[in-house]
Amino acid sequence: MSMEDPFFVVKGEVQKAVNTAQGLFQRWTELLQDPSTATREEVDWTTNELRNNLRSIEWDLEDLDETISIVEANPRKFNLDATELGVRKAFITSTRQVVREMKDQMSNSSVQALSERKNRKALLGESGGQSWSSGSDKYGGLDRELQLANSHFIEEQQAQQQLIVEQQDEQLELVSGSIGVLKNMSQRIGGELEEQAVMLDDFSHELDNTQSRLDNVMKKLAKVSHMTSAVGILHESDRRKVLSACQCQLSDCCFEDPLKITTWYPFRQ
Repeated sequence: MSMEDPFFVVKGEVQKAVNTAQGLFQRWTELLQDPSTATREEVDWTTNELRNNLRSIEWDLEDLDETISIVEANPRKFNLDATELGVRKAFITSTRQVVREMKDQMSNSSVQALSERKNRKALLGESGGQSWSSGSDKYGGLDRELQLANSHFIEEQQAQQQLIVEQQDEQLELVSGSIGVLKNMSQRIGGELEEQAVMLDDFSHELDNTQSRLDNVMKKLAKVSHMTSAVGILHESDRRKVLSACQCQLSDCCFEDPLKITTWYPFRQ
């Protein structure tokens, strides 16, 4: 069966509760038939405990009905066939019948009348001195048996709770480790992003400088192009003025380098 199947957890609790209720019911029946074997306090205590146990069993049976509904809604998850479901339903039906029989017996009018008469006799002392006599030994034995059963149940619950706590601690450790890994990764990513931001900033500055230098080059090229055009339209008289200003003999090849001419001659536009 699947470890997630909740039926058997509740079923075990129901079986324990039914065994306890049957023991209480047997003792309750004995007390009604022979009141000389117990005290009034034991009768009241046994009756109340039996009613509480039967009520608790009915609640547990309702929980079992819910588990069957869960299994029927998703049979593939629990790998249960129709036969197994029939067995579970039969357990619920038979247990509910046992509880109903005990409740019917307790609510029987003749039984209630007998209980009331015995209670009146106990209060008025009409039972010959032996009715409802001290039965502390039997009462104590039943009480010890119930306490022992309760102790076992509490120990089992504590063990289950401890197991759950340990499993939760393990899960928290795994989650904590995962968080640590994610934190380290985020720090590394943050550092890389900062480095890339610095690189992008440097690249932006370098791009600005390159753009500025490129603009200067373009301006110089435009100026050279303008000067070249100006040299082409110089008249012969302008050439003589240039030669006189330079006070040197310029050959024709000088005009191949317009920068030399424009250095000395501020030609007209």
